[in-house]
Amino acid sequence: MRERTLERVRKLLAKAERTDNEHERATFMAAAASLMAKYGIDSLDPADTRQAPGDRIVTLPNPWAREKARLVSLVAQALRCRPLLIGRGDGGQRVHVFGFAADLERADVLATSLLLQMATGLARAPRPPDTAIRAYRRSWLLGFTDEVYRLLREAETRAEERAPAASTALVLADRRAEVERVVAAHYPRIRLSVPRTSGTGYRAGVEAGRRADLGRTRVDTRPGRELT
Repeated sequence: MRERTLERVRKLLAKAERTDNEHERATFMAAAASLMAKYGIDSLDPADTRQAPGDRIVTLPNPWAREKARLVSLVAQALRCRPLLIGRGDGGQRVHVFGFAADLERADVLATSLLLQMATGLARAPRPPDTAIRAYRRSWLLGFTDEVYRLLREAETRAEERAPAASTALVLADRRAEVERVVAAHYPRIRLSVPRTSGTGYRAGVEAGRRADLGRTRVDTRPGRELT
């Protein structure tokens, strides 16, 4: 059932990325978001004590490797995983993501699609005159990522509130604590960093991220683009 559900989500996201029809895109993204949120709740099984958090390291290549890594990190965080930016290696910025299997899979599927959407949006974003282009693009990427994170957290919260089982909140709290214990075992000292930006594209990036909302808004996503 897990593979069938994720395959359906991947197909819906692929259709949303290919179409130029905004109504179709919104419909595909809404269906994918609904399936993904439901899958995340359905995967919770308080009786299954065999489950344990897993982890994976994701490498994001240049250009804009750090901004890509931030998107992957916040998508993972929104979907109940615990990401850590561990720096350069293997030709790009690396993110170490901890979480339960279903949440790791959800984060992987959504981050892959959103990286493509972000690349397409950045390529199409007009640059205001008299603006440093690199600073503008970086601030655009930060704005896009922040808005996507906010919208994903809202979707996850709605799914949790609609869960029929009264024990859902307790299971989620237990899982968060277990993930944090695994993270602490790997990284006993963690330093928090906040990105700074001087560009003027942040608000435009937020608007683009809002259009990338999984289920309520629209985004132009043509395949084959790279972040440049």
